[in-house]
Amino acid sequence: MEAEQLEVLAFIRQCYPFKALPEEELEHIATQVEVSYFRAGTVIFKYGDAVHDLYLIRSGAVEIHRRNGELYNRLSEGSLFGQMGLLMNNKNRLPATTLEDTLVYCLPEAVFHDLYERFEVFADFVEVGDSARLRHAVSRHQEANELMTSSIRELISREPVSIGRAASVFDAARKMTEEAVSSILVLNEEGEEVEVAGIITDRDLRTRVLAEELPSSTPVAEIMSVDLVAAESDQYVFEAMLTMLRYNLHHLPVLHRGKPIGVVALSDVMRHESRNSLFVVRHIFRAQDAGELATIADDARACFVRMVNEDANSHMIGSAMAVIGRSFKQRLLELAEEKLGPPPVPYCFLALGSMARDEQLVVTDQDNAIILDNSYDAERHNDYFAELAKFVCDGLAACGYSYCTGNIMATNPEWRKTRTEWEQCFIDWIDNPSARSLLNSNIFFDLDGVYGHLEWAEQLNRLIVRRARRSPRFLASMARNALLRTPPLGFFKEFVMEQDGKHNNSINLKRRGTAPLADLIRVHALAVGSKAQNSFERLNDVIEADILPRGRGPDLRDAMEFIAMVRIRHQAMDVEAGREPDNNIEPENLSDFERRNLKEAFQILSQAQKFLKFRYQPGRAS
Repeated sequence: MEAEQLEVLAFIRQCYPFKALPEEELEHIATQVEVSYFRAGTVIFKYGDAVHDLYLIRSGAVEIHRRNGELYNRLSEGSLFGQMGLLMNNKNRLPATTLEDTLVYCLPEAVFHDLYERFEVFADFVEVGDSARLRHAVSRHQEANELMTSSIRELISREPVSIGRAASVFDAARKMTEEAVSSILVLNEEGEEVEVAGIITDRDLRTRVLAEELPSSTPVAEIMSVDLVAAESDQYVFEAMLTMLRYNLHHLPVLHRGKPIGVVALSDVMRHESRNSLFVVRHIFRAQDAGELATIADDARACFVRMVNEDANSHMIGSAMAVIGRSFKQRLLELAEEKLGPPPVPYCFLALGSMARDEQLVVTDQDNAIILDNSYDAERHNDYFAELAKFVCDGLAACGYSYCTGNIMATNPEWRKTRTEWEQCFIDWIDNPSARSLLNSNIFFDLDGVYGHLEWAEQLNRLIVRRARRSPRFLASMARNALLRTPPLGFFKEFVMEQDGKHNNSINLKRRGTAPLADLIRVHALAVGSKAQNSFERLNDVIEADILPRGRGPDLRDAMEFIAMVRIRHQAMDVEAGREPDNNIEPENLSDFERRNLKEAFQILSQAQKFLKFRYQPGRAS
């Protein structure tokens, strides 16, 4: 076998559905493949063109459209296209155009049809047009989404390549070359204890050694990345993907009981991901100005709809949309600093509310704030941060994140405070609860750092958890506040409709469902000292603390998931129909199954609120 064919073989071994075929078949396929190259913007085929090959993307990116010109999909390395044309009399029905310079492997139709006839796994994979059969297969194998059923450990193909921290960058580069890897772990070794001290990647060698003209004898400890972000071996691929997107990582060490067992590259995760969310984030960070960012808003909605249609659960969807939202903020802040210059003092930009909880959907406004270094001087520094906040908030509004009607935004000087001022603010809210401070607590107690000194956000979160847990009076006040939004059920369990003009005779699934659930879960989480932000993760901590009546924890989880998914599906249908999505749904548009189970979910919420009122009475220890 020639060198080029060996390279083809190595690549297809990693790609579905080929990786599921016998080795001898893969070797035969590698000898039949032809290589084609297309420049960015090339139309590979139009609607109705004859198709005689199956296309596998080796590198680059391709956009697939529907017949009417609407975007259907975006594909990258390891993706297939052209199969529908081969299955439908060689007539293409989905036009394809390259987004980037793209290299593809072309598999002749004779080989395609042979594989299709002989291997069910191949046939099941390429029959993407038969949604009924695909969904049946997904259900049969309990793989509604592979990201949520595959652990990160399954992506590891070899033991990690590592080196001691006393080694030189020359030693590291040589070992990386010998092992044909793009990253190497740096270990601390003391006796039998092995600890990961850092990581070095190809990029580090270029930017920190060659570009700085450092000698090859430089110790690896001087150039390695030390603030290591790692995944545990039992985490899902989806969680690893979100970690890599959030911290803009290309390599993620995987630990088992604190010891490294491998390193996963972004390309590994991409093969297990629907690809759409990665494309959106990738385009966000490539945008050159705020106007270009605004054009990506439709891509974010398309990503949302696709995840819904692929049966992702609410946690997956909320987390992915929150990552996209954070990415918009991060890129806008980078652009703001390019325009305004470096900040006069360090700062941390905060996301609040649903984005901080990883529960964001497509109907959302922006809640944000800024933590400023204690050296901040309003007379000298206010103008800079006022301009930065305006640039970011205006940019977010252009990207589909509407201005907060309550003015909880960094453009409001009240929400630009120094570290000390924020600490005192939270202490005062907890020690002296009032109607206004409780309203603020519902928003600000879900906070997450997205840019700058992220550790300041973590310090505030620890302060909140530590102080709130010791304050029965505050917890009782938060509990009373969490009872203000009640589920939409009447005395005989009939639905109670909103009567607010535009959404008359409808149910607001956020105001009357997911929001009160998040509120009551937050109270329990503060009471047990949970450091989690996401409502499902908080609920896990609450269940583990055993403070709920038997069986109520799982019931709450089911209720929140069901209400959230009805809300999510409703928004996705609005987007697909070209309507502006909202949180309101009319009961007549619900199926009997949805109507019946929504009533049950709201009843669980009602019972949970009664227990909340009982547990956190004034003067009663939690």
